[in-house]
Amino acid sequence: MSLFSMFSNDLGVDLGTSNVLIYADGKGLVVREPSVVAVDKNTGKILQVGSAARNMLGRTPGNVVAMHPLRDGVICDHELTVKMLQSLFRSAIKTSLFNPKPRVIISVPSGVTEIEERTVINAAIEAGARRVYLIEEPLAAALGAGLDISGPSGHMVIDIGGGTTDIAVLSLNGVANSASVEAAGDAFDEAIARHVRRKHGVVIGQVTAEEIKIQIGCVWPRPEDITMSVKGRDAKTGLPREILLYSSEIYEVLRRPARMITDEVLHVLEETSPELVGDIAQNGITLTGGGSQIWGMDQLIADRTAIACTIADDPDFCVVYGCGKAIGWINDTL
Repeated sequence: MSLFSMFSNDLGVDLGTSNVLIYADGKGLVVREPSVVAVDKNTGKILQVGSAARNMLGRTPGNVVAMHPLRDGVICDHELTVKMLQSLFRSAIKTSLFNPKPRVIISVPSGVTEIEERTVINAAIEAGARRVYLIEEPLAAALGAGLDISGPSGHMVIDIGGGTTDIAVLSLNGVANSASVEAAGDAFDEAIARHVRRKHGVVIGQVTAEEIKIQIGCVWPRPEDITMSVKGRDAKTGLPREILLYSSEIYEVLRRPARMITDEVLHVLEETSPELVGDIAQNGITLTGGGSQIWGMDQLIADRTAIACTIADDPDFCVVYGCGKAIGWINDTL
């Protein structure tokens, strides 16, 4: 190890559609912020990043817009992503003469194109990274979940994030087969918002839809029907209105995006070698990501695949912890 690398600030970054998490080598998780940026449209100035910007969603004046610079797991606004990362990198580390620019490992969805990979690398370098490495999200999730993927035995990981669900069969520290589907947390939120407007005539925002998903959302029938009071804007009168939602109706709403996930899981299993499928049947399927915590997700996948399915410990943090573990790889090889 060189003297230069001894003082380096290496970072592992889970660059998600909904949240950005940063792991600093030797410090652990140092940043967890929503991937939202509030910008003044007239001047182009960044006003807020992260939680403060998320609180502005749907509440900003005409000259201010709060938006997600990432969509479906990839960058859709390069300039805003760079400015967001600059702010979050500054929160994670302090650079100086003896603490130079960091080397950064960033997770990306399975199946991203070379152009999308290059966009992520360029954004991180412009934001202040010295060197950038990419790791597929399911591989990082498996490392963070503590799975032993170093041997030839096959493991399946399903990472349900905000913009994408990544499914991968892993073996020998690599990805044997993988797929990515744009049915994840944001798709669930959008389905709930559409349902509430269509059936109840009430307009709700993204934040409220997410709260409904967390509180009463389910993809497998609950033993008891639970309710939640929701406030929104009446679509006809424009006045405030409060309604009562039932978990049973939200279950019907979320069945379709959940089925897209299970269908893709079955497709990946069909494309996987019989030996690895046999290993998966023995080892089970591991769920990671915030979307894995929707009530009944593990039961649904286990029912469709006839394979035991478990939710990893700290599923929200598996990817960023895996990026942190991967920092050791670059320290050993470089």
